[in-house]
Amino acid sequence: MLGKFFKKPADDMGGRVPPGQTLTTRFPVLTYGPTQHYRPEDVVIRITGLAEERTFTWADLMALPQTTLTYDIHCVTHWSKLDTTWTGVRVTDLMEHIGLKPGATHVMQHSVGGYTTNLALEDFLRPENLLAHTFDGQPLDAEHGGPLRLVVPHLYFWKSAKWLSGLEFMPGDQPGFWERNGYHMRGDPFVEERYDDD
Repeated sequence: MLGKFFKKPADDMGGRVPPGQTLTTRFPVLTYGPTQHYRPEDVVIRITGLAEERTFTWADLMALPQTTLTYDIHCVTHWSKLDTTWTGVRVTDLMEHIGLKPGATHVMQHSVGGYTTNLALEDFLRPENLLAHTFDGQPLDAEHGGPLRLVVPHLYFWKSAKWLSGLEFMPGDQPGFWERNGYHMRGDPFVEERYDDD
């Protein structure tokens, strides 16, 4: 199986491949719970916590600037996929329409189906992060988080919540689903922050 779909890189490819990772040309599907199926027009992103409460519909998001970026992604289960191309709304563009309140230091991503995962605000606000709806030029499949997911490429991919439904701005850090179940609170692949004791 390893030889057919995954390969160990000869080196870190100029710093692109984190330690302990194998390369894949496929896009493995890893999800806790059932795949969520719903239409783009049913997308609603609720902004709560230390921010002015509001919602963004699919139409609202499509009216914002759309950006296409290419980057590498890394899963905590030891695979990396290089040169993936995504289109969506930059987090920084979205934040121009969010009234953040003083004291916010972290954000909890909420997903359709109940999944959550946390991010420090400084990790969330990086300019490469996208609310993505398109992968490799095609609408994002439900299995990969479509119609809308967050993509945070500098952290392990469980930090890029599928089926995004809300952003809760918080005055401190709190664990989301996998963090409560033993995964690291941050998840930097280049220092192998896989588990809570790393």
